[in-house]
Amino acid sequence: MWESVVLVLAALTAIWQSAHTPVPNPVPQPSLTTAQVMALQTADLKAPIASALGERAVVTAAAAQLQAFLGQPFDAVSDEELPVALEAMALFRWDAGSLRPALLQALSGLSQKTVDYQRAVLTGAHTLLWQDAAPQVMAVLPQINTPKEFAIGAYTVLRASDSPPLRAELRSLMLRQFPQWDRIAQLIALERRLRPEPSDDLAERPALSDLLRAPIKLGYPVVYSLQRQNRAYPGLALVRGTDGRFVRHGDGSLFSISQLALAKSRLPGTVTNGNTPQGLFVIKGTVSATNVWIGPTPALQSKLPIEATRQEFEHLDAVLDSPANVWEESQYWSYFPRSWQGFSPLREAWLAGLAGRDEIWLHGDTVNPDYYRNTSYFPFAPSAGCMVAIEAWSKEDGTLLQSDQLNLVKALATTGSLQAYLVVVDIDDRQSPVALADVYNDILLAEAQ
Repeated sequence: MWESVVLVLAALTAIWQSAHTPVPNPVPQPSLTTAQVMALQTADLKAPIASALGERAVVTAAAAQLQAFLGQPFDAVSDEELPVALEAMALFRWDAGSLRPALLQALSGLSQKTVDYQRAVLTGAHTLLWQDAAPQVMAVLPQINTPKEFAIGAYTVLRASDSPPLRAELRSLMLRQFPQWDRIAQLIALERRLRPEPSDDLAERPALSDLLRAPIKLGYPVVYSLQRQNRAYPGLALVRGTDGRFVRHGDGSLFSISQLALAKSRLPGTVTNGNTPQGLFVIKGTVSATNVWIGPTPALQSKLPIEATRQEFEHLDAVLDSPANVWEESQYWSYFPRSWQGFSPLREAWLAGLAGRDEIWLHGDTVNPDYYRNTSYFPFAPSAGCMVAIEAWSKEDGTLLQSDQLNLVKALATTGSLQAYLVVVDIDDRQSPVALADVYNDILLAEAQ
């Protein structure tokens, strides 16, 4: 019984933390070694929340909490509970219509609330009720004085209706409220989105084989997460070894797994809890998540530039002098092959780091995929901006049965190092999951050069 109580509290806490400012994690455990990773078996891992009993307890508790919220008048007390209700709606994919009155009422007084509350409510509006909320969001934007929250509001309005006149109006408002917008990462990204004629990035994309061939840094493996521009379709993750060849199975076929880089919020990558940003990350081994929805399978600890110091990003043991440890954007671009340097979409990871995003990991998942049946990304569950691999858990006791995440970590371990790099890039705008056949020729070309 007590185990169930603890499980419910942990799950509801995870929902609460997703709806508010993240709580710092405890001191992380050291990364697993390659030998420890290779010895790990699915039977070694268990997630009680993924069992039928554990899931039922959490969903029942969350539903009861939501019904209690809906059953009370929207006042100063229930007002503070709205972010949690919005997050639960998004996670379990319940009908958000019941929250419409509370959300619209909250938006009317949004400018008087704390920044954390503004962020959570605006994110909920963008995620669940963007069409209904857009007029009130547009009305309150002139009173939103913090760039991150302004950006979320602007993206919400654009999700409901995108047109050149509306983009011009939002851009004019942004320039008035934030005259130094070009020094603020979230607004730099937003300004590009608000231009009269948005750039056709995919038409300008350099040869994929150039990116797949580039060493990033000699002596280190690279994980590639190849995505569609529409992140509602799963992407593909591959691993390239230190010798420039991609990891293969014993029969010689290329290793790959499907991977979802879609956030529940569907916000851009420069915004907290938005989609995984495009660009370059460093991987600092494995990490154990404290969030029960991520589960116990080792995650790969990917870090953005700036989130990771220059020393961390370079995988250096020696401490750099203070000036050398300060990031410059030119240093970020120096990791890419010449043909890809300056390609605007890959700047997103740099801007996300400037904006303070962190803990965008490659991890597994304990969320029941049935919540997302009939979506384009089923059987995946979207996250808070990470890269998610499919896992299957025993409904009887929560033991791990199958894990693409564990397969990915093991594939990286076969290169001899868990210290690596990660490249995330949208390859095209096709409305289908990325398949190995889509990039197979590019991989062979990269290996041949």
